[in-house]
Amino acid sequence: MTFISLSIAGCSKDSTEVTENNGSVEKLSVNKTMSASAAAQVWPSNINTQFNHPDGTYDYNEASADFGGGTLTGWNSDRAWISGNSARATLMPNSVSNGLISELDLSDGSAYEATYTVRFHSTFDWSRGGKVGFGFLIGEGNTGCDIASDGNGGSFRLMWYNNNGRVYFQPYVYHKDMAGPCGDDFGKSYPASGSLVKGQTYTVHMYAKSNTGSNKDGWIQLQINGTYVINQAIRWTTNDAQRLIKRLSFHNFRGGKDVGVWGSSQTSYIYFDNLVVNKIQ
Repeated sequence: MTFISLSIAGCSKDSTEVTENNGSVEKLSVNKTMSASAAAQVWPSNINTQFNHPDGTYDYNEASADFGGGTLTGWNSDRAWISGNSARATLMPNSVSNGLISELDLSDGSAYEATYTVRFHSTFDWSRGGKVGFGFLIGEGNTGCDIASDGNGGSFRLMWYNNNGRVYFQPYVYHKDMAGPCGDDFGKSYPASGSLVKGQTYTVHMYAKSNTGSNKDGWIQLQINGTYVINQAIRWTTNDAQRLIKRLSFHNFRGGKDVGVWGSSQTSYIYFDNLVVNKIQ
């Protein structure tokens, strides 16, 4: 297996109803319907952006252009901001779903990689955890505790999680062989010990390769700050008609379902920069 190692272009500027986990289910409030003219577009497969806009609201047109000119579903400009040439996602208080939750249609492919930087605001409230950053949706793009055991889809996203005061990143994955019903973390975390640090910039690299048929010849790879978190074979699907990577996710929200467990009384911010997405196959 040959893996992709990607250098980030440029310098770091460090300056829906999504509820899932523990068997609790609500679906993404992302409208996946599109017009015939939109369906005829050639969706972007290569993205390279540093979010170089004046400070202020990060509107749909700016985001669509940055993400290759494709159609974004679920974009909410009220929760998107440009701050110091970084994209900022706002997580609203007293809710587990009031974040920035969007998806971009990609040119269907069997292998994609994405790299980006992420930073939690210095006063960010970790609460229990949530989904963060960019990821890939395969086939039907299972999320929301929709177990992927039917072999028709999967997803590869990132989560931050607070385990009795130790806060870390973990992969959050839907795939054919998951024990279910909610995302599989494979028992992996970053950092391996200690906690994430508010205000520190982390570089995330994700690589996903589709499997063929019922074979376990797909691949999943997650690196954070150059350290492999997961790097192994995987069987995403068993239906070849649903094996391809179709959408880029940008899911930022708290949850879990129970606001009392996963929610926060604070408005919180997460910053992103230096996004590069490449279609490999």
